[in-house]
Amino acid sequence: MSQKALLWTGRIISGLVVLALLADAASILTFPSSMQAKFAATGFPDDLAHTLGMIVLFCTILFAIPRTAVLGAILLTGFLGGAICAHFRLGEIGSPPQIISLVLGALVWGALYLRDARVKRLLPLTV
Repeated sequence: MSQKALLWTGRIISGLVVLALLADAASILTFPSSMQAKFAATGFPDDLAHTLGMIVLFCTILFAIPRTAVLGAILLTGFLGGAICAHFRLGEIGSPPQIISLVLGALVWGALYLRDARVKRLLPLTV
């Protein structure tokens, strides 16, 4: 595959990840009753919804901007790892939120690897 095709593949994957995370941030910020039930199930108080939504939004925006994408990826990885950990604590091993968080985290770094030569130099994959 050509470098241009890899770059565009990375951009498309990044766009899909950004859309998914923006939708997540919007659902947390609007805090519908279905989200309230999820917060109650995980033990997070309702008054943290706005803060968590803003964190997701901020990290996603950083990831979407090419100059800050690496920082955004690091912060998103931490946030998604925390989501995975919260479900482990509840005994929900292999639950859909854990799998989605794991896949989104992998896609964040996979997309960044495809679109950023600095990341490729830092993490050279050889076959």
